[in-house]
Amino acid sequence: MNQKLYVGNLSYDTTDQELQELFAQHGTVQSANVVTDRDTGRSRGFGFVEMGSGEEAQQAIEALNESDFQGRKLVVNEARPKEKSFRPRS
Repeated sequence: MNQKLYVGNLSYDTTDQELQELFAQHGTVQSANVVTDRDTGRSRGFGFVEMGSGEEAQQAIEALNESDFQGRKLVVNEARPKEKSFRPRS
C-alpha cells in the first residue's frame, strides 16, 4: 500500500522532478509534488511524496529526515490527513 510523506523546509527553487529523484534513491516514488501558492505560482517550501510501500516510506524518512538538501535541513515524516477547513459564508 502506498504511503504519503510530508517534506518540509524545501528550498523555494526545488522542483517536483528534483524531489522525485531524491526520494527515488530510497524506493519507488508514485508521485512527488512541491506545493505552490495558487496566486503567485511560487513554492511554499514544502511538498508531498507518495512512496510505493510503508517500508520504502520508512527507509526514506530514516535516510532523509534532517538531512541537507539544496542547503536546507529537510523535515520528512508521514503525512497527516488534510483537515477540513470551515469557512463561514459571508
